[in-house]
Amino acid sequence: MEGVMFAGKTVNVTAVRRKDKQIDFYEVPRQEVAWVNKLKKIPLLRGIVGIIESSAKGAQHLNFSAEKYAEDETGEEATEEKKSGGMGNLTLILGVAVVGVISFLFGKFVFTLVPAFIEQLLFQNLFENQILHNLLEGVIKIMLLIGYIYFISLTPLIKRLFQYHGAEHKVISAYEAGKELTVANVQKFNTLHYRCGSSFIVFTVIVGVIVYSFFEYDSLWERLWLRIALLPLVIGLSYEVLRITNSMRDIPVLRVLGYPGLWLQKLTTKEPDDSQVEVSIASFNRMLELDQALLTNVGRDSGKAV
Repeated sequence: MEGVMFAGKTVNVTAVRRKDKQIDFYEVPRQEVAWVNKLKKIPLLRGIVGIIESSAKGAQHLNFSAEKYAEDETGEEATEEKKSGGMGNLTLILGVAVVGVISFLFGKFVFTLVPAFIEQLLFQNLFENQILHNLLEGVIKIMLLIGYIYFISLTPLIKRLFQYHGAEHKVISAYEAGKELTVANVQKFNTLHYRCGSSFIVFTVIVGVIVYSFFEYDSLWERLWLRIALLPLVIGLSYEVLRITNSMRDIPVLRVLGYPGLWLQKLTTKEPDDSQVEVSIASFNRMLELDQALLTNVGRDSGKAV
């Protein structure tokens, strides 16, 4: 809310614009867990681990931005201790992280089960071909997804959120192109980017239609439980497809594989104004600065150890 988060090699940084036009930063060092890093190297599993980890960390940064937004709206400063009802900082962070993961899973279950239920209700007696039923389920899922994103984008708050999303993509594209990160330079770039989570959402629909076609069901409840059981596989495969399409984006013939995700980003990103781009640049530069400082310190410590 009124800001942008960037994940670096050693730290995650969020920058938010306050009502007084100042920019506040929220900096969280990345904690590496050995067994989690091992899972991230295993195809299919790494996608599931990455999504859960991103949901947990993203919830912390969203909570920070929401707190600052609420403070500006109410004019009241509130400490973490007061807002958490006396809970310690670690307890608060863990609580927010759990809520973030649960929210993601709940949303995924809704957009997985509801389309299957609607398709079964409307078309179960028209034909017996289950592959065609799966295709219709996918169409319904896309329609619900697009409709949901479109209608929430009409609200002022979500529209600004999508503008900051566009500012994030512009900064990344400018950096990858080797351009100096000025507002004028960044604004020249597109709001669409191949590695966006919006692309991942589309791939879960497409991959889901394909995966579900290999499994038969005899009733609505069997169909719904099958969708739940296959959800980890669909998420894992979708993540691998996203990696493949990103690696092929510079190949003219194969870059079309990423187009469905880019089309959805036309809804999830909006053209940002200069002040929003400024916040995005500030967040990215702060992330680079902290990354460089922390990596330099690690290098020095390693040298002393040797």
